[in-house]
Amino acid sequence: MFNKLMIANRGEIAVRIIRACRELNIRTVIVYSTADAESLAVKLADEAICIGAPPPSESYLLIERLLTVADLCEVDAIHPGYGFLSENPYFAEACRRHGIAFVGPTSEAMKALGDKAVARDTMKAAGVPITPGSDGLIANEKQALAMAYKLEFPVIIKAVAGGGGRGMRICRNDEEVIQGFHSAKTEAEKAFGNGDLYMEKFLVNPRHIEVQILADNYGNVIHLGERDCSVQRRNQKLLEETPSPAVSQKLREKLGSAAVKAAKAAKYTSAGTIEFLLDANDNFYFMEMNTRIQVEHPVTEMLTGIDLVKAQIAIAAGEKLSIRQKDVQFRGHAIECRINAEDPERNFAPCPGKLKLFVPAGGPNVRMDTHAYTGYTIPPYYDSLIGKLIVWGHDRAEALAVCNRAVSEVVVDGVKTTIPFQQKLLKHKNFIEGKYDTGFVERILQEK
Repeated sequence: MFNKLMIANRGEIAVRIIRACRELNIRTVIVYSTADAESLAVKLADEAICIGAPPPSESYLLIERLLTVADLCEVDAIHPGYGFLSENPYFAEACRRHGIAFVGPTSEAMKALGDKAVARDTMKAAGVPITPGSDGLIANEKQALAMAYKLEFPVIIKAVAGGGGRGMRICRNDEEVIQGFHSAKTEAEKAFGNGDLYMEKFLVNPRHIEVQILADNYGNVIHLGERDCSVQRRNQKLLEETPSPAVSQKLREKLGSAAVKAAKAAKYTSAGTIEFLLDANDNFYFMEMNTRIQVEHPVTEMLTGIDLVKAQIAIAAGEKLSIRQKDVQFRGHAIECRINAEDPERNFAPCPGKLKLFVPAGGPNVRMDTHAYTGYTIPPYYDSLIGKLIVWGHDRAEALAVCNRAVSEVVVDGVKTTIPFQQKLLKHKNFIEGKYDTGFVERILQEK
């Protein structure tokens, strides 16, 4: 096991990694921008090094600066968290060239899965169902129009290096294809430095189901069940739960088997997530693979009792998986609400600012992952997440009751939050009945 690990990230995930390392008796180094000097992660880590100004391009994205700190602090490993450089194969490769373990997959697997078009081809060859789409890249608007007619409207244009909803455009007619092609390309070039695009048939209001996997360096791969991430707005998730109320045991086994097959086909190691779209007829299609820890990983931990961050670190240290598929037990139901500093009444506009008072929820079967505290200032430079409220119940009904109680306990004074919207969502008849899809939030917003 490692002696010292550096966390190349910020916020609640940095705190989460520090806690896992403490339990593993690993010393931690946190790097931070000047905007994060008062973050809880900086206070908790064994060492803290400022690496630059608030913009990520001047701090968290500077590979050479990160490696310089790693060398100076003599760390054995770097955990990239999620976002920033977590899915950057060049960073993973640079770490390994420096003799530092990267807590994640190999750069080769990351490149193959990070390119959405290559990932589709890999899954298709492995027999994993994929959404009908283009064979390869769309080079120009003429090709885009031809493919749109072949697939039939609506279609979705996607950046091969995309993520977080960027570089994606839904098109329902010729004009939207032409406009979407150019705007998606421009956005992808700015966001990812890669403007390559491909096209898929757009499934109207499917469920967004993802399967958590763990894979070691010895060919062992297991899945830890599915998470339903359909409650989202502009491709940003607001609430996740496991197990999905839409997935039967038979379908769960099919999804798990497909996820394991997908990970093996990509020669994947570490923790990862296979994302699927599920239609009304229980047909599921591979969408993409996230080659990192997910924001919503705690619901899987609550359900299985398996610490995913510890598992990531152990795999990176060369250990074999300590459990097999038959050892994985799914117990009860878990729900996660993302508490963001956003104003639902103003189109979810970010609301950075000082937390005059912050009281996390507590009580039985409640967990809150956060980097914030009373007096902390939510900076305007990064995502607006204040914390993640995760609850557990023996069944979905109990989990909903615990979640309603816990959400009402969270006190945030000083900034607007998504709590009022979460409360409305949790009490919505269709959500209570498990009848929702990726269009659910937009329909709620249109209700009076």
